[in-house]
Amino acid sequence: MSAAPELHITLAGTPRAVAATTTAGQALDADGRTVIAALVNGEPRDLARELADGDVVEPVTIESEEGRAILRHSTAHVLAQAVQELFPEAKLGIGPPVENGFYYDFDVAEPFTPADLKSIEKKMQQIIKQGQRFDRRVVTDEEARAELATEPYKLELIGIKGSDAAEAAEGAGVEVGAGELTVYDNVHPRTGEQCWKDLCRGPHVPTTKAIPAFKLMRTAAAYWRGKETNPQLQRVYGTAWEDKDALKAYLAFLEEAEKRDHRKLGSELDLFSIPDEIGSGLAVFHPRGGIIRRVMEDYSRKRHEESGYEFVYSPHATKSTLFEKSGHLDWYADGMYPPMQLDGGQDYYLKPMNCPMHNLIFDARGRSYRELPMRLFEFGTVYRYEKSGVVHGLTRARGFTQDDAHIYCTEEQMADELDSLLTFVLDLLRDYGLDDFYLELSTKDPEKYIGDDTVWAEATETLRRAAEKQGLELVMDPGGAAFYGPKISVQAKDAIGRTWQMSTIQLDFNLPERFDLEYTAADGTRRRPVMIHRALFGSIERFFAVLLEHYAGAFPAWLAPVQAVGIPIADEHVPYLQEVAARLRAEGVRVEVDASDDRMQKKIRNAQKQKVPFMLLAGDEDISKNAVSFRYRDGSQNNGVPIDEAVAEIVAAVRERR
Repeated sequence: MSAAPELHITLAGTPRAVAATTTAGQALDADGRTVIAALVNGEPRDLARELADGDVVEPVTIESEEGRAILRHSTAHVLAQAVQELFPEAKLGIGPPVENGFYYDFDVAEPFTPADLKSIEKKMQQIIKQGQRFDRRVVTDEEARAELATEPYKLELIGIKGSDAAEAAEGAGVEVGAGELTVYDNVHPRTGEQCWKDLCRGPHVPTTKAIPAFKLMRTAAAYWRGKETNPQLQRVYGTAWEDKDALKAYLAFLEEAEKRDHRKLGSELDLFSIPDEIGSGLAVFHPRGGIIRRVMEDYSRKRHEESGYEFVYSPHATKSTLFEKSGHLDWYADGMYPPMQLDGGQDYYLKPMNCPMHNLIFDARGRSYRELPMRLFEFGTVYRYEKSGVVHGLTRARGFTQDDAHIYCTEEQMADELDSLLTFVLDLLRDYGLDDFYLELSTKDPEKYIGDDTVWAEATETLRRAAEKQGLELVMDPGGAAFYGPKISVQAKDAIGRTWQMSTIQLDFNLPERFDLEYTAADGTRRRPVMIHRALFGSIERFFAVLLEHYAGAFPAWLAPVQAVGIPIADEHVPYLQEVAARLRAEGVRVEVDASDDRMQKKIRNAQKQKVPFMLLAGDEDISKNAVSFRYRDGSQNNGVPIDEAVAEIVAAVRERR
């Protein structure tokens, strides 16, 4: 009698022999709750998929990044099933997992209401409790069209399967790709009845009972496939996590993030606004916000001067020929404001970036190797036409000011310049209170680049070596570079753990070529400089928003718009505090005295709401001792502090950037 056929697989790094019909779940002895899927030869698969000879199998746990994405995608299916059970006329769009959650788009007659969301969530809980199976079926294009004949958006996706349009379509990758089409059935565990189905590439959790914790968050309008010319659908957002504690922690995080929202704090603290009369994404800074911004800029300017940068200025608009020469019109025309026709039909553009103008400054006269490295720096305001759906306060604006530097150096200087530049950038960010970093290296997009492949490889390797010298985690970003060269970006975590892209450093061999930039080398030959693009803050507006949220509006004393406020116990104590304030102003401290008719306790509350670092209280007893009583932002108090000591304490806090 012959032996049963076997498969030879590698399971979690160990060779194994298993029966021919073994599934990934059987090989992993998966419970379907902790291990919810498998990586087979590096590709995520359902636990129910049978293995083949030579497969390499790894578990996908529910709390892993891959596991959470699968969990959230499965929850999106449950959402869509619940919607179609409650609203049978709803047509299905796309439902992918996204960072920290998922969404699904629906074509419905009326927008969903908060009451609708509650009903949908209740129906989802019923589906999850049933423990419906996610069963995968391979179908032909014709079979899929027949099964989904009443779903026009699914039919459209089938039609673009494998095309560039499918790759570009927002979220389409979860449903169609270049390979086979599959449908997932939600099957009742007892009756075997098909409860619902959807076009989907998968994989999914084994059953709906493997969805332990979820919540629907909100609705929004969204254009089909992300195009404004397409129908507008209703998008339902939700989140799903591996257990109830993780969900609770995430909701608490969102609550804290909402408190720190820079748009909310900007209004409460009277720092900036974005008036409708000016336009979306175009902010004005109020006096107190202007103080913070000026101090940020002044300190940055001082540090740049100490590091050998030279300040330049360039106009806000230019002829189109400049951006034709740089290549920006070829790649970024859609993100630029439309041209203005002047001078008999000549196109002028508001500048979306400063680098072409800095190239003209370098090229204004002959340059010698003795002048290199040349470090040009500008607070340059630029304008980019962001779509209205992505404009977000100061973090995604249409007009913003870059702290933009372009360094021109020899190839021999390049490595040392990058090394010192990264150190300079990280140290300056630390001065502003950010100190939890990792670095990201963005490499060439094979579909969107200019220049020679060999030069790109050299530039990328040079950046990698510079990044590794910093001793920080280095994460690769394949295909994420701009068209003209690879880049390093500094990713910084804020006080509540969110990651923000901060400084970017881009190595560019291409623009010097396009602008025919040259310098005279020591041997008298003409050579091409290497160009390094660098923005420390990214944009001043965005960095302002990041710091505002990082500090929750309670800026350290050196950045606070009002660093100290005098609070008299009674009107007769005002002159005394004004004398104290005069001493502080003489030391450069931004100080006010609250001489309003409000009672002392309200004055204290007002100062606390404005997050003033130091409150100086004075009454008869303080005046008799030539002292003040300190009240700090955290509510603690230190009474009877001599004026000399009080002034010294505040001045030291400002000077030491505390």
